[in-house]
Amino acid sequence: MKAKRKLLAVANNETATHEGIKTVGVDNRCDFSSSSDVCICIVTWNMNGQVCYEDIEKLVGREGKIDLLVIGLQEVPRDNISQLLQKALVDTHILLGKAVMQSLQLYVYGPKNSDLFITELKVDRHAVGGFGGLIRRKKGAVAVRINYKGIHMVFISCHLSAHAHNVEERNAQSRHISHSLFSKNRNPYARSAQITVWLGDLNYRLQGINTFPARNLIKNNLHQLLTGKDQLLQEAERGQIFNGYCEGTLAFKPTYKYDVGSSDYDTSYKVRVPSWTDRILFKIDDLDEIDATLHSYESMDLIDSSDHKPVKAHLCLKVNKTVEQ
Repeated sequence: MKAKRKLLAVANNETATHEGIKTVGVDNRCDFSSSSDVCICIVTWNMNGQVCYEDIEKLVGREGKIDLLVIGLQEVPRDNISQLLQKALVDTHILLGKAVMQSLQLYVYGPKNSDLFITELKVDRHAVGGFGGLIRRKKGAVAVRINYKGIHMVFISCHLSAHAHNVEERNAQSRHISHSLFSKNRNPYARSAQITVWLGDLNYRLQGINTFPARNLIKNNLHQLLTGKDQLLQEAERGQIFNGYCEGTLAFKPTYKYDVGSSDYDTSYKVRVPSWTDRILFKIDDLDEIDATLHSYESMDLIDSSDHKPVKAHLCLKVNKTVEQ
């Protein structure tokens, strides 16, 4: 008990509230039928320039009842990932749309014949930063806008600047991306997205705690106490980024940085502070029109071919029929 109290004392302000991003609970039940109009499985993964087909199979899982499978990838190797994904999904899914900018890629899949439900599909991309593209670590965002079953959705997969001290740079990048995507030839009379989903390696780190105290909390399954140190939540609370967005509870362990091929945190000379760099956020434009239920938000710890763990969410949407379309 004494040791546990000591660990608790390490995380100051651990109960701080965050006004910018609303933390939502998870409803584990989903019947894929009358309770929802569209169910979406969303996955983000920084591949660290490596690929293992067995991990691709684990990544896509068996999501046959899902309406949309959205996969955002960062630091993608030169292998044709599109072919590997299609190989893993050939029996159940078809590719509806993709947006690619070198190592930053986004894929939207649906069950066979689901293309019949699409009435609009657009893609865009926006680069930020300097020479990341030269080393296959492109920074910026790619996006897919889709009208599926009458619901206007935008999916944005991003990779923002690294390193703990670059908080303001990440803030500026996320704002710039948000304003720039789909801005060319924008129709002022077109309907805005009813739901926007941001996913990717946002690269926000833990701040104000050293690596070994943080690792001790994680080892004792007290990692949720570290959320008060999370830069993304801190900056959103300050009103700098992602106002009005929602995110599931960070019940899983920080997803970066691991030794490749293991579930051990960084043992290099840098011994980086573990951080929740990989995130999935969503925003409903009109809460009276769309109900959203988050059924899961978790890391995929069995995948170990990268120094990041993938993150996966299961989000279901229901249109309020009483609202005039």
